[in-house]
Amino acid sequence: MTTDDLAQRLSRELRHLVLLLRRVAAGQPITSQQYAVLGSLESGPRRMTGLAEEHGVQLPTMTVQINRLEEPGLVARGTDPSDARVRTVELTEEGRARLVAVRRARVAYLAEQLEALTAEERAAIGAALPALAKLGDV
Repeated sequence: MTTDDLAQRLSRELRHLVLLLRRVAAGQPITSQQYAVLGSLESGPRRMTGLAEEHGVQLPTMTVQINRLEEPGLVARGTDPSDARVRTVELTEEGRARLVAVRRARVAYLAEQLEALTAEERAAIGAALPALAKLGDV
């Protein structure tokens, strides 16, 4: 299998898995993209520009997402202590609770799916995890 063939297959399978995991959170009042933003805030307050860059969107698009998350109290805005002109966003306790709930549901779903695999298939997935993590660090 060529590198291009592997890349195409990996892209297809990752897309399929992402869609399956999104379905786990379907029916929630916020979107998968908004959950991704909540996850980006888990380690602490972030600048709006950094969030936009991380998620591959323009600043106005990220501002709309943050407005939608701020309304139900999932995030709160603040200022950067080193530069009061800079706006930051942080996760609220409610936002953290929602994020944890969705993660638990996704992990439970994946665990159920993994149980349906053979021990060898689970081992193969486990063996591939370090390489997949390395792909994400590039």
